[in-house]
Amino acid sequence: MSLAIKPHLHHHNHRMQKPTSTNSRDWTQIYTIYGMEQWQTLLFLIFQAILFSVLSILFLLYFQPICQFLDTFFLFTHTSSTGGGSAARFAAGFTGCVTALSAVCLFFAAGNFFYSAVGLHYEMAQRIVSCVNDWSTVKVALDIGCGRGILLNAVATQLKKTGSSGRVVGLDRSKRTTLSTLRTANMEGVGEYVTCREGDVRSLPFGDNYFDVVVSATFVHTVGKEYGHRTVEAAAERMRVLGEMVRVLKPCGVGVLWDLLHVPEYVRRLQELKMEDIRVSERVTAFMVSSHIVSFRKPSQHILGAGEVRLDWRF
Repeated sequence: MSLAIKPHLHHHNHRMQKPTSTNSRDWTQIYTIYGMEQWQTLLFLIFQAILFSVLSILFLLYFQPICQFLDTFFLFTHTSSTGGGSAARFAAGFTGCVTALSAVCLFFAAGNFFYSAVGLHYEMAQRIVSCVNDWSTVKVALDIGCGRGILLNAVATQLKKTGSSGRVVGLDRSKRTTLSTLRTANMEGVGEYVTCREGDVRSLPFGDNYFDVVVSATFVHTVGKEYGHRTVEAAAERMRVLGEMVRVLKPCGVGVLWDLLHVPEYVRRLQELKMEDIRVSERVTAFMVSSHIVSFRKPSQHILGAGEVRLDWRF
């Protein structure tokens, strides 16, 4: 079932602006402070890319011996010498080309993975922060699945800039991660604005209507992955997280999440929960798949009718 998205019909009261150049930062600075999650995946991609590169070079350097080997000892012993030689050359050439192309694709995947985890993550954190119109009125915010703290510290930095007395809480499944996140907050000079705690995102350890702002970055799609990403059980777990986001959000509070793959089902769930001003950004490629930022506002009271979804192309 395809998702019908309405065009932007009315002026929106909190615009999601692309961050200005003052928010730009060298990726080496970001990596120095935050490091990288899932570095094993990056190493695996690089190792595979190097392996396929070596294989493609060997095919190029030893093309004739490989052809002779294929012709004499392997696939083509039953054919004539002329036909066998042609078939062997074709098989060796085709295999070498596929191997070289695979190496290029793997190097590209590794580069995109690293960029998505470091530079793009930081940039999208700035965009998420820009979705909230007035941070000076925010008393308490929540980052679900805070991880290394890139988004968490972006929120804390915004609170600090506006002179707010508010705080941002980072929630993660791992106590070890939360301790590491507190260290990055101190390195960024926003430690006094940050609190981290361990908890289950499917049952948030907070009361109803508690936070002014709830954010999340590339996390919700990982919930329920033990069931498989495309199973009904995994989808149900992700919907539980969205329900918890709405539950702990104050009336008129703002929720913003950047995530991969499952944005249409998030929008449908937010419509079912009667959220207002649901907005979807343009597509951004992250970790080799499509991603979007979705923002919404919790109504001051329950309303009837499906929520309106608006496209915001100003990201």
